[in-house]
Amino acid sequence: MTAILSPRLGIPLLMLLATMFACNHIAARLAFDHGASVAAAVAVRSGVTALVMVALLRLHSVPMALPRATLARGLGIGALVAVQSFCLYSAVAVIPVALALLAFNTFPMLFVLLSWAAGGENPGRRALVAMPLALVGLVLALDILGTLETMAGRWAEIGAGVGWAFGAASSFALVLFLTTRHLKEVDGRMRTLLTMGTTAVVMGGVGAAAGSLALPADGTGWLGLALLTVLYGTAITAIFTVVPRLASPSNTAALNFEPIAALGLGWAILGQGVAPRQLVGAFIVVGAVILIGAKKH
Repeated sequence: MTAILSPRLGIPLLMLLATMFACNHIAARLAFDHGASVAAAVAVRSGVTALVMVALLRLHSVPMALPRATLARGLGIGALVAVQSFCLYSAVAVIPVALALLAFNTFPMLFVLLSWAAGGENPGRRALVAMPLALVGLVLALDILGTLETMAGRWAEIGAGVGWAFGAASSFALVLFLTTRHLKEVDGRMRTLLTMGTTAVVMGGVGAAAGSLALPADGTGWLGLALLTVLYGTAITAIFTVVPRLASPSNTAALNFEPIAALGLGWAILGQGVAPRQLVGAFIVVGAVILIGAKKH
């Protein structure tokens, strides 16, 4: 029988994994600033992760054969993951990492609304309160309040990156929706192999066709590419070990620590500073997302 992790141990572990995911995006920005293209970074990261999943599946003798319909759905969902990955890394490439992750972390709200619209569970009062609260926090975090002139100037500065981040959030919400409907019974490692393998093939093919598979131009860029690959692969693999052993699914809300970790890391490593009101906004967004995902009593 698999040992259950107490919240005292499980939540710190999840916060560590969230920090690793944040480090992955910091490393990605480093790679982009030193010549790597978004397409190349996504293809390399996804390809290596897929190979790790193949090794894990073989190590644990997990069957990899799937019914044709399930395989087709998995490949389609994988294509959406490719869109999500490209959009999120594109956001990270042009705006501060923490802001990109905060905008992306609206995906739980979009997922709840999408599920509700499709005839699923009513979000409930908690979610209906948390959603507008998260939007208020996001407005503060993005620092877009002010006169029309200052708002227009601020949006010109970050609008493209925020648009990429919302594109990533929308596509990932759709990924979650389709996964819960069509791939729920598939082994988690197999789902990751499908999505990461498809992402690697799609981004590699599209990048090659567009001539945009640029590799890093120097050692710093290669270090960033190597780190983002190792950090992402390690964190996503560890998720499969930790999450099934949690005392409660609501403990996974600790993963929303990622944008907060990115704030500190972005400041320390990339020199990406934030104003105090942006910090307040960031905590409001994270708190609202945790409220949406918190266990109902």
